[in-house]
Amino acid sequence: MEWRDEGALLSMRRHGESSAIIEVFTAAHGRHAGVVRGGASRRSAPILQPGAQLAVNWRARLDDHIGAYTVEPLRSRAGLMADRLALAGLNAICAMIRVALPEREPHLHLWHMTMALLDALETPGWPPHYLRWEMLLLDEIGFGLDLSTCAVTGSREDLAYVSPRTGRAISAEAAGDWAPRLFPLPPVLLGQGPATQTELSQGLAITGHFLTRELAHARNDRGLPEARARLLDLLSRP
Repeated sequence: MEWRDEGALLSMRRHGESSAIIEVFTAAHGRHAGVVRGGASRRSAPILQPGAQLAVNWRARLDDHIGAYTVEPLRSRAGLMADRLALAGLNAICAMIRVALPEREPHLHLWHMTMALLDALETPGWPPHYLRWEMLLLDEIGFGLDLSTCAVTGSREDLAYVSPRTGRAISAEAAGDWAPRLFPLPPVLLGQGPATQTELSQGLAITGHFLTRELAHARNDRGLPEARARLLDLLSRP
């Protein structure tokens, strides 16, 4: 069994004296692990960093074996290590992919958006892109938010809230006395204008609520990864 693909490194751990087991989010093969011979060496250390863009060749005797990777570096993202917020974003992206996506299941649309988001981490103003990425992640695991019309009236006007049960938008008029029990719907989730810090927090509260709920079984009710919590903490600071 053999294939070639491209992807971003999600994690690396030592395997034996000099090898490493890496997980790569690939375009055609999804989240896929493999052994890299000599991957724990000093020579390989600068290459096998989280977020690094790699061309990979995977080979195994049988398809269900862990197999072995040979890797070629395409793009290093080591520069993110000097930016605390960008590094937190990178760690959150890698952690969320690892907990949300089944192994060896392709998610091409999410892969393309993930590569674009990793590139965006090197520029200012990327946090709203991360929020939209979490919305797509919800889509990919089978629970997309429906913010196109009011769930009660069908209207497209005056959408102001999101139901914590259904993930559908609710207009201000339809919410009525139920408004305190609903999530405020920030304009950034509707693609309207840049996000303020408050709107970004509101949006991430919504995606976090549904990601936690949808991944509860797979995570044994442990909640979302600490890496995401650290990112949200930094984003909430003045």
